[in-house]
Amino acid sequence: MRLDAAGLTERAGELAGLLADTVDAGASIGFLAPLDRAEARAWWRERAADVAAGRLAVWAAYDGDRLLGTVGLAFPGKANSRHRAELVKLMVCPRARGRGLGRRLLAVAEDAAAAAGVTLLHLDTETGSPAEHLYRSAGWTAIGAIPDYAASPDGVLRPTTIYFKRIAAAAPATAPAR
Repeated sequence: MRLDAAGLTERAGELAGLLADTVDAGASIGFLAPLDRAEARAWWRERAADVAAGRLAVWAAYDGDRLLGTVGLAFPGKANSRHRAELVKLMVCPRARGRGLGRRLLAVAEDAAAAAGVTLLHLDTETGSPAEHLYRSAGWTAIGAIPDYAASPDGVLRPTTIYFKRIAAAAPATAPAR
């Protein structure tokens, strides 16, 4: 489900739990472990303004009432960049990994990007992480690695690999013939 700003704020506690669990399981997504849930909740709440302004789209995947994963698209505000978006915070609950949810979330983001007229997606991920297999197998192209780009959750500087994927924008709807 796509979250609007109110939904993101309302679900900030459960989103914080997913974020903290993901970081604590070793995913390098911008935070150090252990991640305090209050800090994670505040981080999610801060994203609500970007969601409301259309600079960020966030989807959440549930099994019943249990949050299993998220993915986001960050849209640049510059006029010469409106054809692209950044894939951000693709997370799958550690207990739900290996069942194809990451691939389904990735497809949701790619489809939504195409529907929004985006033709180029990009992302960065820790070099050598399990996420690299997902992106490569989904047709993303690695363009290079930056050494010592970010600290892993345990504080060790690690390289990151930059990926991109060209997608076809959805055809505009045509008016019915009269």
